Amino acid sequence: MKRTAIKRRPLADTVLASLEPEEKEYRESYGRDRLYFVVSPSGRKRWEMRFKKPDSGRWGWLGLGSYPDVSAKLARQKADEAFALVQQGIDPVKHRKEQKRIEQEAETNLFRVTAEEWYARKQQMGRASKTLYGIRLWLDKDALPMLGQMPIDRVTRAQCRDLQKRIEEREAFNTAKKSRSWLNQIFGYAIAHDRTDNNPASNLLDVAAVAPAESSYPYLLEAQLPDFLRALRASTSRQVVLTAAWMVVYTASRPGMVRFAEWEEIDLKKKLWVIGADKMKMRRDHVVTLPTQVVQLLKELRELTGEDRYLFPGDGSKLPVISDAAINTCFNKIGYKGRMTGHGSRHTAKTLLSEHGWPSDWTEIQLAHKLPGLEGTYNKAKYLKWRAEMMQWYCDYLDALESGMTDEQREAFDARVKHR
Repeated sequence: MKRTAIKRRPLADTVLASLEPEEKEYRESYGRDRLYFVVSPSGRKRWEMRFKKPDSGRWGWLGLGSYPDVSAKLARQKADEAFALVQQGIDPVKHRKEQKRIEQEAETNLFRVTAEEWYARKQQMGRASKTLYGIRLWLDKDALPMLGQMPIDRVTRAQCRDLQKRIEEREAFNTAKKSRSWLNQIFGYAIAHDRTDNNPASNLLDVAAVAPAESSYPYLLEAQLPDFLRALRASTSRQVVLTAAWMVVYTASRPGMVRFAEWEEIDLKKKLWVIGADKMKMRRDHVVTLPTQVVQLLKELRELTGEDRYLFPGDGSKLPVISDAAINTCFNKIGYKGRMTGHGSRHTAKTLLSEHGWPSDWTEIQLAHKLPGLEGTYNKAKYLKWRAEMMQWYCDYLDALESGMTDEQREAFDARVKHR
């Protein structure tokens, strides 16, 4: 419809929808005081109102939105609100900019924004993958659902206390302890960036539930190993998980280290697994010697996961590797629930190796423990050659236990320790 064909005002919806563009942009009075309908050469249509600026008395324009997103009725409503501001001596254009600024500040000051910035800083600082995963899980599962949309300067002590209580109610006392630390760090980060002057998480320990006394991880002694090893050999768990379980047993490595092992860290020819300090609990590079049994398992595994970054990739969920419960679940399925765990295999190895006379320094380095006192500060020896010999002995010993060790074999194993 040509605008020359307009016969009455206010403009009807049929007229608004059918008005045709021209070579130049034009405005048509809607029929109410200073409310205009604008048609651009591209065919885009929008609403504008003309008003007199309170501070200068000059005429200005205020956009009210595109048509048909903003209907005639809504345009009239917006125009009335803007004129009400003008009558109060307020410039509606400046008022809109100020409201937008306030909204942007409010959005920036949300707890989730600060929490995500703090998490990104943790990533930049090179925190271990396992630590970052724990923080991410806590943020997504606990902190952000409860506090994420709150302005960080309005989060209360009661809300922080409720967050802690919620975690404690599921008996995740270790997570509750970490939660206190992480909350304090997030509010500390916010204070440093002038987003709040208050840390409502500062006294959570005073109201924390008392966690039950910790018990050591279940583990097996030598006499209990033959049945366990035979049961593990017959396990029906999928190859990725079962290989991870054997790697934990054979190397006495922390389950988390094994789960996050990467192919670029593995050298099958040299029989070494080199783990960077960023992944290690003690923040030191760690080298694990790989016995022949582990090398063979990894050669078979490489055919299955060698194209992946990780030896033991996950199932496509958030976690890139198998879950932290996978290895223990494997042990549970073969009848050892509450009797043996992935971490317990470290106790088993330490006990068996010590009982057979292997040096404590070697076993402590193998377990990635820091030696006590000044020894831990100044002794940087890795004992690679000797640890390789010790762990090969250990794996051979486990295999002999599995197949049924004879007295002659036991004597031969003891002789290997004496003549090392």
